Amino acid sequence: MENNLYEKESDSIHSLQPKKGWTRKKIVVLIALCLLLGGIIEAGWNYFSTHDRSGETVQDSQRSTMMEGVREKSVLDIISIDTSREMTPAEVYAANVNSTVGITTSVTTNFWGFHTTSAAAGSGFILTDDGYVITNHHVIENSDSITVSLYDGTAYEAELIGYDAGNDIAVLKVEAEGLTPVVIGDSENLNVGDSVIAIGNPLGELTFSLTSGAVSALDREITLSNSVTMELIQTDCAINSGNSGGALFNLYGEVVGVTNAKYSGSGGGASIDNIGFAIPVNHVKDIIKSIIENGYITKPYIGVSVAEVSRETQSYGLPKGAAVRGVAEDGPAAAAGLEENDIIAAINGEEIDGSKALVDAVRNASVGDELVFTVYRKGEVIELKVIVGEDVQPARADEKSEEEDQGNGQMTFPWGNRFR
Repeated sequence: MENNLYEKESDSIHSLQPKKGWTRKKIVVLIALCLLLGGIIEAGWNYFSTHDRSGETVQDSQRSTMMEGVREKSVLDIISIDTSREMTPAEVYAANVNSTVGITTSVTTNFWGFHTTSAAAGSGFILTDDGYVITNHHVIENSDSITVSLYDGTAYEAELIGYDAGNDIAVLKVEAEGLTPVVIGDSENLNVGDSVIAIGNPLGELTFSLTSGAVSALDREITLSNSVTMELIQTDCAINSGNSGGALFNLYGEVVGVTNAKYSGSGGGASIDNIGFAIPVNHVKDIIKSIIENGYITKPYIGVSVAEVSRETQSYGLPKGAAVRGVAEDGPAAAAGLEENDIIAAINGEEIDGSKALVDAVRNASVGDELVFTVYRKGEVIELKVIVGEDVQPARADEKSEEEDQGNGQMTFPWGNRFR
């Protein structure tokens, strides 16, 4: 009995041994499969990382690396300020003299291999408390270095962020915090006769000077000495060389213009005084914002050049309006069917009296807006729908042309003969 029992126990123990051996084999097989699969994956990875889609080997010399930059985008926050109280010129000066800056630049000119360095001076104003500064493009044109000086004597080296030469505006940046910015006003709210003051650095020496006067005319079309035509605010504030780029304030302490030109010289033996000009701030607000936020300039665009319909032409029965002198190929106007020699007589059902009205309508439009033109063409009146497009321009360019490098040496405003 005992033996039998033992034998049964022995048989039972023995019968379990083959099952234990089979488990070890499974483990070995599983490990082998894992190693084999890992080898296959590694080989595949090595193959595809060194071969293109056609199976050709890609050498290290054929590999290219692209770097993608990530940076925080600049954003201009707009804060509404109560400017309902009219101030005296003294109060406007006290409130804004710390927002006014003097600007000095160094310019190196190559006169047929001889390099000369000269200095130029202008004015500007602080737009934001973290160091964005506005001035004229012609103040910093072709400069090698730019220095911005505050009323308290602090000076900063400035970086040129961007500019729009056609609108004579430039944006600078200094590394500073807690500056005193100006308050931007509405130049469309100006009237002839309104009192205005200018704060700037006439002659580059009489720093932080105030001159006062009135708005003499609005939307005055002026062709500057560099052949750029602009619609400007005319004022009898004394504007001289060095005032360029400074702010023109109304008596509510708001910037309504950027001083940029002066009529000078003599005619008929009489001297000409107190005919100065400023860029309406509404004309450049969006440009400044685009330069700061995007690094480029965007403008509403339809792709036409226009001229006035002369009174003589109107005497032959043609309507007043904007005469089309050119249509840009592939532009919005061309897509709408506008043609050279058309006369745009009305926009969105409202008659226009000249080319300025068309320019203003496009400037005030947004990209994607639809403008309905009433067009006179060869005795017929038709309607065309133009979708406003977007013109994108770089905010920086190489300002020194080859002609200048070869010593052209021709001077333009503000140091020219007629306008400064």
